[in-house]
Order: sequence, then C-alpha cells, then structure tokens
Amino acid sequence: MNDKLIERLPEPEIAGAVIPWFTPANRPTEERLQETAGLVEALGCELAFLRADHVRNVNSSVLFSGGLLDRFAADLEEHHCTVAIVDGALTPVQQRNLETRLGVKVIDRTGLILEIFGLRARTKEGRLQVELARLLYERSRLVRTWTHLERQRGGGGFLSGPGESQLEADRRMLDDKIVRLRRDLEDVRRTRAVQRAGRKRAGKPIVALVGYTNSGKSTLFNRLSGAKVFAKDMPFATLDPTIRRIDLPTVGEAALIDTVGFITDLPTHLIDSFKATLEEALQADLLVHVRDRSSAADADQAHDVALVLERLERETGITLPPIVEAWNKSDAVAPERAEVLEIAAQGNTGVPAVLVSALTGKGMARLLETIEHALLRGARDVAVTLEPQDGRARAWLHSHGDVNTESNLKDGRVALSVRLPLERVGQFRSEFPDIEIED
Repeated sequence: MNDKLIERLPEPEIAGAVIPWFTPANRPTEERLQETAGLVEALGCELAFLRADHVRNVNSSVLFSGGLLDRFAADLEEHHCTVAIVDGALTPVQQRNLETRLGVKVIDRTGLILEIFGLRARTKEGRLQVELARLLYERSRLVRTWTHLERQRGGGGFLSGPGESQLEADRRMLDDKIVRLRRDLEDVRRTRAVQRAGRKRAGKPIVALVGYTNSGKSTLFNRLSGAKVFAKDMPFATLDPTIRRIDLPTVGEAALIDTVGFITDLPTHLIDSFKATLEEALQADLLVHVRDRSSAADADQAHDVALVLERLERETGITLPPIVEAWNKSDAVAPERAEVLEIAAQGNTGVPAVLVSALTGKGMARLLETIEHALLRGARDVAVTLEPQDGRARAWLHSHGDVNTESNLKDGRVALSVRLPLERVGQFRSEFPDIEIED
C-alpha cells in the first residue's frame, strides 16, 4: 500500500464566454475580445471559447434569440464548461432563466468584475468596498427565483396577517448589512481625510495615478517610487490603493498614490462602493493619466477614464485637479511609431504629455520634471492676515493651497503665507471679498 498522500486540487473552472452586441456601433473590437479573455484569466478560469454574437432580436427573458442560445448551450456542453460568461448586462430574470436553460452558473459583466475584485482585495478597506459592491449587486438580483421565497411565515392569528415573506426578510437582511458596511466605509473616509490633511500640513504635494486597467499604472508606480507593488499583465492586478513617497527635482518629497484601474462600462455598484478610495485621486494636487499607447483601443480607453472622472466630479462635488498624461509602453511599439508619438507628446496642446516606458525606465526623468512643472504652474506665494472669526477662510486656504508658514499675531489675528494656483487666488477673492490677499 502506498503511504504517500495524493494531493487532490480542485479542478479549475472551465468557462465559455460570449459578448453580445446589438448595433454596428457597439460591435466588439479585437481589443475588447482580448480584454474579456484577460478578465476570465484574472478570475482563474480556463477559457474554452470566446466569441461575439450579434443579437438582432433581443429576447426579454433570456437575451439571446433561439438559435444563438442553442449554439451557446451546445458549445458549453461540448467543452464541459462549468461557467457561462455573458460579457454584457443581464437582468436578474435573464440570468435566472439562462442558468435554468444552460444548466451552469451564469455570470454577467458586473458579476465577473466583482468576482475578480473579491480575489484581489487584500486590505480591510478593500474587502469592505468589495463586499458592499457585492451586496448592492445581489440586492438587485433578489427576484422570486426559488419557491421558498414565496412562503409566508409568522401570523399567529387572523389579525396578525400572513407574516413576512422570505423574500422580504432576505432583502431586509441585505439592507442591514449594507447600512453597516456604509458606516464602516464612512469611518475609512474620515480616516483618509485626516491622513490627507496631515500630508497637506506637511506641505507635501499629492500626485495620483489614474488610468485604464492594464495600462501599466502599478509598474509605473513601482518605477517612480521604488516600491514593489504587485504588477502583472492582467486586468485589476492590483486593487487596494497604495501611497509611497517620490522625490521631485526641486520641490523635493511628494506623495504618489496608485489607484484602482478603470474599465469600459465600469459597474455602477463599484463606483459607488469605491468612492472612498477614488476620492484620493480627486483630492490630489495632480492626476497622472497613464495611457497604454501600444493599444489600438487607447483613444476609447482614455475616453472611458474621462467619463468615470467626470462622474466622480459630478457626484462628489470635488473639482478635478490638473492632469498630465504618461504615454506608457513605448517599448511595445515599433521604433518609427515611437518617434511619431514622441513628436506628438512634445506638441500636445492642453494636457502636457510625456512618452515613457515604465518597464525600461525610458522618459522617467522628463516625466518627473513635467509633474513638478504642473504642480508649480501658475502657483504663487500670497500673504493673508485673518481675523479670529475667519475660521472658514483659514480652512479654505489649508484645503486649496500649501500653507508655507502660519503665525499668531499679538492682536489675535493669524498671518499666513500660502502657495496658491492662480485660479485659486481668484476663487478666494470671490469667496471672501472682505479679506485682503497680498502677492
């Protein structure tokens, strides 16, 4: 008899994926197909097949028309798939009916990204945010799927009524959990606000990296800061925000923040849940938008990032900080293409841009110079003397500028030397017309 123990690892999930499209305008490109394949890989599934299906007649109960659904079911059975992925939006009823028809677990785009986020979350904050997003998603899926949800319980007599349905109880239980998670995340938000205030009091500029997932943000973060954040060529390789120090040529020390990557059709639940984290980017002094210039979908991805930032700006009321662009992955394009991009970056009007390679280190010195120039662009030192009752103005200056010095005068007033961007000077004068500000 063999005494050796045989390790039995669970068999990997086998997934079949379909991207439904409805009009020529939303027909998936090759880049979108690769993105979906990357998401399936990030989930840890073995991808059996992936294709785009043109849904000419939408079936409200299962989304797909009869022929497409039959082909999907046959392919899933042929490849022994255990998971069916529909890279699009499914209603709760459609998801339930598809699972019944296909006989396997069905995941739509939101569920797929949530599953990946659940695998990637490492910190307590990250787990809280993922759990909140999952509960918000699940609450929308609470339909009368199983018969037990229709049973009534309670009701001791005819006056007490039929009691509470299981469906109502489940929804109430989810609502209670959601309230608790929101409360915990509010504590996280307050903690982050205190940490941000501390960094601002220390006079350190804050620079946040934003960009499409898999654009090389974490690799660039590691290159600039010397950190060893996990970076891999797959979507959402890192989830939790990370802060490290970097040294700028003349300004000196600054704080660099790596944020979660964006993606096309980023689920609403995720944006709502990750506001505490994404506010770190909005509260920064500068955003560095990392773009993958080797991707044919670069322009579309940049547009998607802009849409998410605009939505966050609208919902939080926080004005977006200035932006510079890091045109990444220059090492992955042909030399002649790199030359064209170099010229385009130098002549880019509006948003300053630098062609870089986070992998090789090319362009890092110039990027740091561009970051510093953007932080200092139009900023000037001003002197402000505040009366004791001008507490709101003092808080405004600390929030919108870098306070160089602050001293209490004998008559009770406070004298401040503050570095403010030009537009902030005008905003201060408009907000506090009775307070004199001296250049």
